Amino acid sequence: MRPTVKDVAKLAGVSPKTVSNVINGVVFVRPETRARVESALAELDYVPNMSARGLRNGRSGMIALALPDLLRPYSAEIVHLVVELAHERGWGVQIEQTAAEPKREFELISKARAYLVDGLILNPVNLDDSAVMSAGPLPPVVLIGDVDQDVVSQVAIDNVAAARDMTKHLLSRGCRRIAVVGTPEIPRGSSGAGVLAGSAEGPGTAASRLRTTGYHQALEEAGVPIDPALEISLDRWRPEGAATVVGKYLADHELPDAFFCFTDSLASGALSALWEAGIAVPRQTLVAGFDNILESRFMIPPLTTIDFDRREFVASALDLLAERMSDKDAPPRRVMIPHRIIERTSTER
Repeated sequence: MRPTVKDVAKLAGVSPKTVSNVINGVVFVRPETRARVESALAELDYVPNMSARGLRNGRSGMIALALPDLLRPYSAEIVHLVVELAHERGWGVQIEQTAAEPKREFELISKARAYLVDGLILNPVNLDDSAVMSAGPLPPVVLIGDVDQDVVSQVAIDNVAAARDMTKHLLSRGCRRIAVVGTPEIPRGSSGAGVLAGSAEGPGTAASRLRTTGYHQALEEAGVPIDPALEISLDRWRPEGAATVVGKYLADHELPDAFFCFTDSLASGALSALWEAGIAVPRQTLVAGFDNILESRFMIPPLTTIDFDRREFVASALDLLAERMSDKDAPPRRVMIPHRIIERTSTER
């Protein structure tokens, strides 16, 4: 006969409730107790009866992860970690691409309301358009990324501080004319710390606005004038787009002291355009990125970039989602993940 939760509990010397907590992954269990339960599960070759579990607790054992663009290397790293860490909790993961379309977010929220998935991790690029703000009562939802809101729990990094720190790094290398790649489509004047991601202060994603704000702050603190001519925008944050806009920029402008690209993928496109133009990095200009994707250390030259602990980022998102799944009425929480600069050859002087 198929082993039951009671059989596992008896072998591990714990209560059936503790076994359920380990299997469901929504309640903290002490590591030593979890180890005993997991050993008993393996010894008995226990397989959860998902149909029965769903009838009892209204859960499917599946969560959904929705990212704007699955082609980006950063997205691939996040998907990998979500699948691996969710598996440790006994959850399956449904992967979706929203393409920054609110309609797709609404569809996912509808799935959760219909109990086809137990919770959602969403990465909206612009709060104004996100279904989170207009879909009414929400199922368990956690946001990852850059929008600034207090409706649901969220995991993020401080984009303003990170961009400010990278700009200061370039200033410390003697750069004064620092071009940025990925700014909002209409360059704005000096931005203060009170600018919110997702505000209607001009086109662009939340990340583009926040990182531009940090760039402006660093220039202002250093007494360097903000020059809109050094702000390079593009509608899609992909390498080919960056290669195109930076190539056009080089044809029409004096070479800046540095290029600060708002993602590593944009930096790879900028490096390609500079190589095509016969410009040596870092001898003639510096290049920096943001995200520390796996490929950044293998770019030519290796890329200086902003890094943060992806595993901590994803684990925190899953912890917050477990909280929401256990108590939908719990107040939303925001977890901020620290960042650091990884210095490589692309900004050596």
